[in-house]
Amino acid sequence: FRILVLDTHPLLPTAASVRAAIDGLAGRLAKSGAKIARESALLPDLADSQRLYMRLLFSVMTAGFPPEAYEAMKAAAAKLNPKDSSLPAERLRGGVMSQRDWLMSDGRRALLRAQWRALFQEFDAVICPVMPTPAYPHDHSPDQEKRRIAIDGKPYCYVDQLVWPGVATCPGLPATAIPLGLSPEGLPVGAQIVGPWLEDRTPLKLAELIEQAWGGFRPPPAKQWP
Repeated sequence: FRILVLDTHPLLPTAASVRAAIDGLAGRLAKSGAKIARESALLPDLADSQRLYMRLLFSVMTAGFPPEAYEAMKAAAAKLNPKDSSLPAERLRGGVMSQRDWLMSDGRRALLRAQWRALFQEFDAVICPVMPTPAYPHDHSPDQEKRRIAIDGKPYCYVDQLVWPGVATCPGLPATAIPLGLSPEGLPVGAQIVGPWLEDRTPLKLAELIEQAWGGFRPPPAKQWP
C-alpha cells in the first residue's frame, strides 16, 4: 500500500494521544513494507474544503427548521462580516444559502473531487483522525454552537470536530473507521482510512490487514465517565 498519513488539521488541533496512536500505526505499517508519506502537494486545501463542507452540510441540516428559526438564522447571517471565514460563520451561511450559492458550492465540490482523484493516482489510501480526540462524553445541550470539547485541556467549539469526518464526506469518498487502542486515560482512540471514490474495498481491505496484524477493538476498562 502507498499511504498518505495526516495527523494535523489547519482549523483544529489534534489531541496528542490521537497523534501518537496514528504515528505508532504509521511506523508499524512502514516496517511491514507499506510506503508511507506525510505530505503531498496534491492534497486539497483542508481549510478551504472544510469551510465548503460546513456550508453544504448545514444547507441540508436546516432544511426542516421551523420558519421562525430559519428567519432568525437569515437575520444573523446578514450581520456576518464578509471577511469572517470561521467555521461557525460558514455553518450559518450554509444554513440559509440561496439556490444559486448552493450550485456554486456544489461546483466547488466537483473540483474538490477532481483534486482527490489526482491524489489517489499516487496513493492507495489516506490515514487520518476520525475525530480530534479519544472518545468523549456526549453533549446534548440544545445549542450546538455553545457546546465545547476539550482538546489537550483547552476548550474548542464542539461542532468544529466535523473537520475530520468532512475530509471524506464532502467529496463523497469511502472511509473505514479503525480502532488504534486506548489513550493514557483508558479511552478508545480511532482513525479513518480514506480511499478513492467508489473503491470502498480498498480501505476495508487495509483495515482488515491492520486488524489481522495488530488486533482490533479492545473495550476500555469499566468506569463511569462524567
